[in-house]
Amino acid sequence: MESWVFDSNVVVSGLLSPNGPPGRLIDALLARKLRLVYDDRILHEYREVLARAKFRFDAERVSAFLRIMAFQIPVSAFPVKGLKASDSDDTMFLEVAAASKGKTLVTGNMKHYPHASRGTVRVLTPAEAWAEFSR
Repeated sequence: MESWVFDSNVVVSGLLSPNGPPGRLIDALLARKLRLVYDDRILHEYREVLARAKFRFDAERVSAFLRIMAFQIPVSAFPVKGLKASDSDDTMFLEVAAASKGKTLVTGNMKHYPHASRGTVRVLTPAEAWAEFSR
């Protein structure tokens, strides 16, 4: 079973538009066919972003997403030399991916993760992740 890190923009996109690749990935997660890797910083970010009124999320879909987090893979991630997203708030996603078995981050903002700053982390777009997952 794949175990990946999702940037919060993938979660937002997946909950807003369930028919595209991010939505399909969220569906796979909810069906327990895919697992997320996270740490306390990412979980806090997910909760904070999903509570934003501007998104007008379907409350049941958000609740289902947060409930499924109890069955995901928590890790302890630490700073790693050479890992640095262009937006420093996003570096945590690289750190968690580096601490995970799959070493994969899925993001809709590739520009935030320049190739030279990724270290051993593989960074995929939601479309690339969905294509790989659904093979």
